[in-house]
Amino acid sequence: MKVNKKIKILSLLIVFVLVLSGCTKTLEGKDGSPVKNPVTGQSLTQNILCKPTDKESLEIYKKYEKKVQLDKIPECKDFKINSGKDEGLWTNVFVKPLAWIIIKIGNFVKNYGLSLIITSLAIRLIAFPITKKTAMQSELIQKAKPELDRIEKKYENKTDQESMFKKTQEISMIYKKYNISPASGCIYAFLQLPLFIAFFEAINRVPAIFEDELWIFKLGTTPLTGLQNGNWQYLAIVVILGLITYFSFKLNVSSVQNDQTKMMNRTMVIMIVVMSIFMTTALDIYWLTSNLFTIGQNLLIKRSKIANEKV
Repeated sequence: MKVNKKIKILSLLIVFVLVLSGCTKTLEGKDGSPVKNPVTGQSLTQNILCKPTDKESLEIYKKYEKKVQLDKIPECKDFKINSGKDEGLWTNVFVKPLAWIIIKIGNFVKNYGLSLIITSLAIRLIAFPITKKTAMQSELIQKAKPELDRIEKKYENKTDQESMFKKTQEISMIYKKYNISPASGCIYAFLQLPLFIAFFEAINRVPAIFEDELWIFKLGTTPLTGLQNGNWQYLAIVVILGLITYFSFKLNVSSVQNDQTKMMNRTMVIMIVVMSIFMTTALDIYWLTSNLFTIGQNLLIKRSKIANEKV
């Protein structure tokens, strides 16, 4: 009951935030289709937070001056948290501050791709106490798995109310024995989605990010467009992202997953790989960084668990 109550409260909070949120608006042409940068293949955003300086993008935005109103938008280097109009709780509290941080770090290190990496790592470090608890829950469940399996087998063919009640009680006792809290395993899952949406919006609404490059990659270019133009280095992003995502899922409680869960994880990996082909390189870099942090965190926790067991 306590777990369900916490989940309901978290769900209501997320819904409340999203209801009051602003959101990224895709710039649409006269026929209603998304307007794309012909060079990068990126769908342009209507409610950008600061002015583009890229020649191609700037010319396109000037054609839609009534929708975008470039004269009311600051230069990206001059962007402030309170720049622009009031867009609601979500944008004002999450998207604009995150965009401001990315811009400021980008101006300091002279590269917005590197700024994305630094910002995403910094936020993951701040959230580490929560994510650590989530990862620890996976390890605790793995430790309790033999006893949980015995309970499942004990009540395998019993469906009456009394048996189900006893089964629930015995599982609760196992959870208490190993200090397992299902709710703490759900908390980061609820936090991760708003965090990804905030990054997605902040990145999409700051043209300066897409105008920059990181190593041999243009941040605004989608891997699909890069490959179509013969730039095969963009294939590396898709492949690496797929491998890292797969390893991240496999590392997370792989020994206690059933066949259905493993199949779902494989499906998720395929979906993410397909999505990464159409997403901008900037978003792919953020996703890569986040997954690498998750892998490092889980390996650290597993190593700590092994060390404790030896002691």
